[in-house]
Formats: sequence, C-alpha cells, structure tokens
Amino acid sequence: MAEPTLPILSLSHVGKSYDAGGRRIEALRGANLDVARGEFVCLIGASGCGKSTLLRIVAGFEAATTGQALMWGKPISAPDPSRGMVFQDYGLFPWLTVRGNIGFGPASRGRPAGEVRDTVDRFVELVGLKSFADAYPHQLSGGMKQRVAIARVLANDAEVVLMDEPFGALDAMTRERLQDELLELWERTRLTVLFVTHSIEEAIFLSSRCVVMSPGPGRIDRDIPIELARPRDVSASDFNELRRELSGMLHSHHGRLAA
Repeated sequence: MAEPTLPILSLSHVGKSYDAGGRRIEALRGANLDVARGEFVCLIGASGCGKSTLLRIVAGFEAATTGQALMWGKPISAPDPSRGMVFQDYGLFPWLTVRGNIGFGPASRGRPAGEVRDTVDRFVELVGLKSFADAYPHQLSGGMKQRVAIARVLANDAEVVLMDEPFGALDAMTRERLQDELLELWERTRLTVLFVTHSIEEAIFLSSRCVVMSPGPGRIDRDIPIELARPRDVSASDFNELRRELSGMLHSHHGRLAA
C-alpha cells in the first residue's frame, strides 16, 4: 500500500528530445510536477509547448530522454491500466458495442465473465448510456462516444485518467454538458485527472490546479491553485479575473517567441 503522503504522480526534471530530419528537437525540458491523489490538474499552453508529450510520458507511451516520471514512487516504463488515456478522437473499437468497448479491458485481463458483466453494467449506468448499451460507435453522437471512452478507462481500474483535449472536437453545448458530467464523475469517484486543454476557460472551470506551460522548448512556467468555489460561474468577476491573468501569461509566451 502506498504511503498516503506520497504523490500519485511525480515528474522530476523530465525532458524529451527527438531526432527529426537530421536535427535534434527538444520538445520538453526540466519538467517538475507532483500530483496528489484525487487532484484535477489541467495543463494549458500554446501548441508545441509539450503538453501532449508530457501526458504521453506519464501514460508510458514514450520514455523521457532525461529525468524520471514516477507513479506511487515507482518508475513509469510502459503503459498500464492504472493510467487510462482518453483521446480527442475517442479511440473506440468500431466493431464492438458500447458494452463491448467498456468491457474490453477487464475481459482482456482475464476477469470472470460475471464480473465483467457487472462492471460493464455499473459503468454504462454511471455515464448515462443504458439505453445505448448495445449500440455501435457509428450509431452514437460525439458526446456519447466520449462518455464511452471515459467509461472504458474507468472500467479498467484506472487510478489516473489522462485526457488529451477530450472535448476539443465537440460543439459548444455538448462540450459544456460533458464538462459538467466529468466534474460530477470526478467528485463522486475522486479519481486523479491530468487534463490537457487549449482553453483557459475550460481549465479554470474544471481544475483544482492549472499548470501553465511555455514553448521553445516546452517548460512548466507556473503552477496555479484554482481556489474558486464549486460549482463555478464562468460569468463571475473572480472567474474572469483569473482568466485575464492566465491569458496574459500565455500572450507573454507568444511575445517571447516572436521577439
């Protein structure tokens, strides 16, 4: 059992470089970040600042070139069901129903059929898709597909949910509804969420902490606690004051790049 004071995720001086066309490209430099169990942390920054690279290192899809990424104090060296990834393009298996997609992970890990069925029923109910449990992905709306993607991660016993702009391709109304649903799910389960977004408003609305990243190479510039009361009102003065502050930080990054 992990010590209660130990961060669930810890990044220490994490860097990532690539070789591309004979050039060495430094995508991420010296990232230090601790995430406590149950936190909802958003990563924001301009394109190319290393947000998705950092997320993929935490997922175990890529190895850090320098530094170390840990989960419960142990090195992250490969993907693991304890860290579930939710992508913008859903990543569902088109040949499986909603039930089949949600139950794929537990079934692949050899769980008994009855346990898989009970797990699927629980998460179908949790994300409000009971009426669509036997539908295929092509029969679902974008919002429904993203709910299935989230349920699939949770059904696979994830302790950490990694989300790479999961609502970026959705219309504004669906996006707002799913933001509310994700927060309700987080408040009920107290999962740990690491969420990448370009949207300052989304980051403030969702997160307990907002990590601002700067490009060229990607670095963690600021780590800001979001202490606004929930539920949050995007039209409130304190919300918009924080939005202006974060917007100013991101515009200063653009200014440094252009200089």
